[in-house]
Parts: sequence; structure tokens; C-alpha cells
Amino acid sequence: MNLLLKLAWRNIWRNKRRTLLTILAVVFATFLSIVQRGFADGTWEYNIRYMLDLFSGYIQIQRVGYQENPKLTLSFSVNGTLMNILRSNPEIQNYSERILADGLISYKNNSSGIVIIGIDVEKEKYISKLVERIDYGEYLSEQKNPEILVGYKLLKSLKANVGDTIVILSQGIDGVLGNQKFVIKGTFKLNSPEFDANGVFMNIHTAQELLAMENRISIIVIKMKDLKKVEFVADFINSKLSSNKMSELVALRWDQVLTDIKELREFDSIGDKFFMFILIIIVSFGILNTITMSVVERFREIGITLSIGMKPFKIFSLLIIETFFITIIGLIIGNIFGYIVNNYFEKNPVLLTKDYEQLYAEYGFLPLLPSSTELSIFINTSILILLISLITCLYPAFKAYRLEPLKGIRYT
Repeated sequence: MNLLLKLAWRNIWRNKRRTLLTILAVVFATFLSIVQRGFADGTWEYNIRYMLDLFSGYIQIQRVGYQENPKLTLSFSVNGTLMNILRSNPEIQNYSERILADGLISYKNNSSGIVIIGIDVEKEKYISKLVERIDYGEYLSEQKNPEILVGYKLLKSLKANVGDTIVILSQGIDGVLGNQKFVIKGTFKLNSPEFDANGVFMNIHTAQELLAMENRISIIVIKMKDLKKVEFVADFINSKLSSNKMSELVALRWDQVLTDIKELREFDSIGDKFFMFILIIIVSFGILNTITMSVVERFREIGITLSIGMKPFKIFSLLIIETFFITIIGLIIGNIFGYIVNNYFEKNPVLLTKDYEQLYAEYGFLPLLPSSTELSIFINTSILILLISLITCLYPAFKAYRLEPLKGIRYT
């Protein structure tokens, strides 16, 4: 084996120019793949964290079926056992109860359909960034006062001002229509088209009174320390709910709640895979050309080697090892340059301006393109390129394996 390794190392440098060009092709493909994958993963993770911290939370506890049919009758009451489950997991940073309902808001001759969100005013400060997103006016008080926060777009459509009194009409859990007057305490700007145009926040106790829900809630929103442990924590909560005979409740991950974001990310990954496929084709042809030319040029040498007793399998193994050396050198250099670039842009994200900034903000994304130095990016890219390179070299290696000694010696 040591002899094969020495021969393979010497052989790849017999034609330095061709070997260096092949190594550069591997470096190029590895570098671009790592940088592209780094920006894609880094940007998505950064924006997903931003959206989850902004309002939706990492995990939501709901009644089974609520996600498909969010109605008040699928609300539930919080008990001590449920609270103990949430407090027992160290990955859970904070949690808060919410009420969600539809309604109609009216001011003078203007009215609009709205989404009513009842929140625990104090807990919400540690779950979302609502308090930081007050556009004008003040945040809600902890007392059960008839006051609300409305989206800045909704305020414009109503042609109202902060401090004005409006009327909200909504159907309660008992099916009875109820209405109540509220004072607009302030406006918010979450950079979400839906919430900014239709969202209304109020104290959760006020919402329970308006909707005749007593002490019931719609969902519990959970904030976590680590995005990568969402699945683990959700499985933990579901197992605890099941063992404590609360199987009517379910813990849903963010990607099960924000399905449109999940689908958008999956669609974006298709483009990433196509880009990766093009790079791999480039590397494959480079490897194939190098090893094939190396085999053809050494037909005579291989024929003599076979005639003096060297096994065809060792010739086959020699060419595989040569390909391995070339690819590994390219991967090491490509990973080094890829890490340098990704590390820089992880600490110094690209800031988008003008039209791109407005486009990103409109859909709730930050106009930043950070990269990522996640270890899996480097490992997965390297393994894929190495496998493709070894597969590509099988044809010329098999050609050398089947070479007859006499034909090899007579080859010119």
C-alpha cells in the first residue's frame, strides 16, 4: 500500500501543468459552493431568527386541529402541569399566552376586517419585539383597560389618529356578537403586510372579556435559545403532553406554523442545488480529462508493469488514489478560502440598499446578507465533490484495469 501511495503521488506531478489546472478546478468549485451555501444558509437562518423573535415564536402549543381551522372553540385553559412542562426544559427561554380572533373595526364611516391578538402585556416583552416596534404612541398598559395598538397601515385606512376612540365588533366563543369601545394607544410597524394592515393588539384579559372566553387562550408561544434544537424541544413537549394525558394539545415547530416560509426556503434550495450541479459537472470533466489523459499517456508503461506481474486491481487502485490526492488538495485549499470569505461576511454582512432594501422589508426580511461558517456546509460540500470525483475516475481506471499487457506495450 505504501508503494501505491508513493507511485500515485509521483504520478500526479509528472505533468504539473495538467494537475495544477485540475486542482484549480476543484478549488474553484469547492470555494464557490461553500460561499454560495454559506450565504444561502446564513441569510435564511438570520432572517428566520429575526421573524421568530419578531412575533411568531419558535414553537407554538395549540389544540389539535387549530392550525388548519383556527376557531375560538379550539381554545384551551392553562393548568399547572402544562406550565411545569415548559419550565422543566432549559432550552425554553420564555413563553407567553395569546388569543387570536377575527373582528371588525369601525371609526366614523370607515371600517375594516381585523385580526385581534390578545397578549400578556408583560410576558410579550420577552417573547416578541412588539414593544420595540411601536411606530407612534405608547405600548399597552398591564391594567385591563379598553385600549389597543393598531398597525400603522390600518390607522391610515381608518383615517384615525392615536387617542381616538373606535369600536370593535367580534363574535365570541359562545357565538354571540359583542362590541366594545377602545382607545387607540399607539401604532406598530412589524414590516409584515398582514399585521400592519389588519393587526390589532390588546390586553389578553380585555380580549377574553370581549370574546367571552373567561380564562381560555388560543395558543402559547415559546421562545428558545437555539434554533437548531426546535425539533428536539417540540418532541419533548409532545411526549410530556401525551404522558400527562393532554393529547388534545400539540407543540408545533415554526416551520409547521409558517408553512409559506418553509416552502419559500425549499424553493430557494432548488436553485442552490442546480448551481451546485453545474459546478460538479465542471469538476467532473476536469477530473475525467486529467485521469483519462494520464492513462492514455501511460499505456505502454502500464502494459510493461502488467507484463512483469503487477495485478490489474493494483493499477485500478493506483488511479483511484491519484484522483483522491488531486481532489483532496483542491478541497483543502477551497475550504480554506471558503472559510476566510464566509467568516468575513458572517461578521460583516452585506447591506442591501435602495430597491432591494424596500423589497426585503416589505416581506418582513432584513436587508442583510450574512454568511455562515456552519461546519456542515464544509463537510457536505467536500464529501459530495470527493464522491463525484472518485465516481468520475472509474471509467479511465476501469479502462486501465482491462488493458492487455501486449496491447499496452505496443501502444504508441
